[in-house]
Amino acid sequence: MFKYSYNTVIGKIFIAEKNGFITHVTFKDIPAQQKETDLIKKTYLELTEYFNGERQIFDIPLSPEGTPFQKIVWDELKKIPYGKTATYKDIAKRIGNEKACRAVGMANNKNPTAIIIPCHRVIGSNGNLTGYAFGINIKEKLLKLENKNFN
Repeated sequence: MFKYSYNTVIGKIFIAEKNGFITHVTFKDIPAQQKETDLIKKTYLELTEYFNGERQIFDIPLSPEGTPFQKIVWDELKKIPYGKTATYKDIAKRIGNEKACRAVGMANNKNPTAIIIPCHRVIGSNGNLTGYAFGINIKEKLLKLENKNFN
C-alpha cells in the first residue's frame, strides 16, 4: 500500500492506494509506504476540484476495507446527492433496518474514504451536525462548501 499527503483548504489529507484502488482518504496518518502514485495524484486532483466547487461526483476506483454491514452503509451514503443531507435514521431505513441508527453511525465513523464516500452528509434527526470522526468543524466546512456550490 502507498500513501501520500497533501495540504488542502480543510487541512492535511492522507490518500492511500492498494492494488489500483483508493483505500483511504483521511485526515489521520496511516501506516503505508510514502509514494505519490498516479491514482493518488488523480484523487488529489478530483478532491481539489471538489474543494473549488468544480466537481460534485468522484470518478475514483475505491476499495475501502470494512465489514459487510459497513460496506452496505457506505454504498448507501454514496447515494446522498451533493448539497443534500440525510439522517442516520434515513440511512437505517434505506438499508432495511430502521432501528439500526446507532450501527449506521458507527459505520459512518469507520468510513476510511472520507469526502468521496460522503459520511459528512449524514446528520442527526433534529438537523444537528452530530458525530464526525474528523471533528464537527470539518463536517461543517464540507457541508457549507457544498451548500455554497450547489446548483
